[in-house]
Amino acid sequence: MRRTARLVTGTALAVAAAGLAAAPAYGGAAGSLEVYPSTVVPGGDVTVNTSACGADGTAAGDASAVGAGSFTLAPSAHEEDLIGQFRVPPSAQPGTYEIVAKCAGGRQVTGDLMVTLTSTREQIHPRGHVKTGVGGTLGPDPVQTAAGVAALAVAAAGGTWLLHRRARGDGI
Repeated sequence: MRRTARLVTGTALAVAAAGLAAAPAYGGAAGSLEVYPSTVVPGGDVTVNTSACGADGTAAGDASAVGAGSFTLAPSAHEEDLIGQFRVPPSAQPGTYEIVAKCAGGRQVTGDLMVTLTSTREQIHPRGHVKTGVGGTLGPDPVQTAAGVAALAVAAAGGTWLLHRRARGDGI
């Protein structure tokens, strides 16, 4: 039993050591190009950043897939991050595009940008009531309602009286 436990433990340690040796020296998200916002409408501004190039590096960005051309990534206020910006052209078609940044050391990182025709921002709904003179969604004004009802009653009575005179032949 003891020999089997040593064999299993030794094998597990060997596998773990091999995994660590093959792991990259940088963190998980450090090898990617972050695109913000990840979904944009044509004509919108996009910011990209990465920490894959190191603290004192620069990178050349390429957004020609979406029609924006090249841009430069420069060191930012955050440690070891490079940041760059570009504008999606108004003529861009909806779809997903690959944005590429090539570090000065030759390393290349990519990120995806989705172009849509509708904004992902929350829509603004109207609030309040409509001023029609008869009332609104917040409650009717009793004075205006009474005046409207009185005007309709006078018009109906006058129209009935004129039609009655005409039917009798009295004329107008």
